Amino acid sequence: MKLEICANSYQSAKNACDAGAHRIELCQELSVGGITPSFGLLKKVIEELDIPVFVLIRPRSGNFVYTDDEFQIIKNDIQFCKDLGCKGVVSGVLKPDNTLDVERTKVLIDLAKPLPFTFHRAFDEVKNPKEALLQLIELGANRVLTSGQKATAEEGLELLKELNVLAENRITILAGGGVTSKNANLFKEAGLTEVHASASTRKEEYNSMFSLPITFSDPIKIKAILDAI
Repeated sequence: MKLEICANSYQSAKNACDAGAHRIELCQELSVGGITPSFGLLKKVIEELDIPVFVLIRPRSGNFVYTDDEFQIIKNDIQFCKDLGCKGVVSGVLKPDNTLDVERTKVLIDLAKPLPFTFHRAFDEVKNPKEALLQLIELGANRVLTSGQKATAEEGLELLKELNVLAENRITILAGGGVTSKNANLFKEAGLTEVHASASTRKEEYNSMFSLPITFSDPIKIKAILDAI
């Protein structure tokens, strides 16, 4: 089983690399679910760390319905990440009725090629997850990151199992959301082949009127998950 670490900083990415994670999904601002990382962060991680880097392409927090300008930004960022040397793209688009935006998602998957494409946790908001999964298979997506449409992947395990059966090895079901060393083996026993975790620990921080909690991917927690799987 493979472990993808959701890394929100250079330190998190380095910790994942040093601890032996199989790859990272690089992003920033996990407090809002993650957004596209900065150029400086991308460049430093890709140039200095020996670990496959998948990049979250999400131009803002909030929903997954984008204006034409936002969609152009997404496309620009995908091309930029390809040029910089990332190993995979993580993105996705929904329609206002929370169905998969097939047309726009196809554009992103095609633009990402030959890199693998992960449809992110926007999947957990779709009305009909099984229909959406079949659409993603048809479009050529390689993975879907999902908690099984529950607050945590452990709670969504039954749907994750059903999706994995439906996938028939045509797409990878990447279980994410509250994955820890205590429950990681549940997903392996269920027949899944990959899990996604931030393995976060909160940093001690200086007081600031602008502060939100600062977290980092903890190498001890990463190693514990790897041991569990």
